[in-house]
Amino acid sequence: MTVILEARRLNKSFGAVTAAADIDVSVEQDSVVGLIGSNGAGKTTFINMVTGYLTPTSGQILYAGRDITGFKPRQITTLGICRSFQIPQLFNTLSVSENLMIGVDIAARSARGDGAAKGTERAQVERLIDRFNLGGYATQVASQLPEGVRKLLDIAMAVAGRPKVLLLDEPTSGVSADEKFRLMDMVMGALKTEGVTVLFVEHDMDIVSRYTHRVLAFYEGRIIADGEPGRVLQDAEVRRYVIGEHTQPGAQREADRAAH
Repeated sequence: MTVILEARRLNKSFGAVTAAADIDVSVEQDSVVGLIGSNGAGKTTFINMVTGYLTPTSGQILYAGRDITGFKPRQITTLGICRSFQIPQLFNTLSVSENLMIGVDIAARSARGDGAAKGTERAQVERLIDRFNLGGYATQVASQLPEGVRKLLDIAMAVAGRPKVLLLDEPTSGVSADEKFRLMDMVMGALKTEGVTVLFVEHDMDIVSRYTHRVLAFYEGRIIADGEPGRVLQDAEVRRYVIGEHTQPGAQREADRAAH
């Protein structure tokens, strides 16, 4: 498989605080990778470095073999790496269609230095509305949308840039348990059709198990486990530091006794 994104000995410090430490990871094209870890573990720091919102203290980020370390967010988006946010970044006083029109227009200007033809823009907006099943909300103002639909619109806005790699920051946060699988079915189906490599931060292990090919588990700025979901989610360190399971004292004594 072709490696599309690579981090080499990536580090990020804020004074005495280390937010990312010696991250080495290669992401293959067309894969779906879940990033898990407790709050402050380094997941969002990693995404922010890849997308240019933070500059690494040291190390390299390569996209399709090209060193993009230190590039600005707009440069990285133009190359083909886009993102969504935990809190949707929408134009709340505009409709779904108007939000998407802005997203399409910005992407066109970034790519070619000018605007796309209006007919082309409208066709792209209609394609996104259809792809993300937003037809019933096309004329609604973004501020009045249900949270799950706001998430879909935010992701559709990112896809307007025609990315090759898309990073999603907690796509199901704020979405009800009844909605989360429907939302992810819609998102992952749309992104597969678009041919996008996906990395997403997620705290819901059911979502991680169901939708990823691979999981990176972060703890204190480091990757402590990397592999297919079933193996990573059963890893002892992951269960302790990420999932939050702790061995009971009695059980630990029995385990120590058995070991001797």
